[in-house]
Amino acid sequence: MLVKHTLALALALFLSLSALSVVADAAKGGGGGGRKPAPSGSGSFSLVLLNSTDGLPHWGQQVTFTTTVTTNPHVSLKCSQNGVLVYNADAGYFAGYPWPWEQTMTLASGAWTGGGADCVATLYYFSSTKTVVLGTNSFPVYP
Repeated sequence: MLVKHTLALALALFLSLSALSVVADAAKGGGGGGRKPAPSGSGSFSLVLLNSTDGLPHWGQQVTFTTTVTTNPHVSLKCSQNGVLVYNADAGYFAGYPWPWEQTMTLASGAWTGGGADCVATLYYFSSTKTVVLGTNSFPVYP
């Protein structure tokens, strides 16, 4: 039981630090690649585990995201097993998003029938014809 609590606390700390990293990265305008400078007032995003029994994300469970971004934020979630993409989902996290059921993501797919994976969530929004990336959050999914 102590191990479960320790793992849950470690994950919570990791996710909190990741969210802070996203805010810091956005505040300094990204860090290279295709990132665009973040607008002033940009925010953060956090992973929310919906039905975890131990505070960790597992295959087959559901997750969502919360964000403080006010300009029609979107989150893209991509998960890979041994370098092979097995899950890919996108959803908008703002009032009026026309497909709100997509905001709950189930960590499974036809290509991902079990086992752990490495996932990367990307926070972004659209500005005219451009996609503005505000940050990423990587996390493991356990079997």
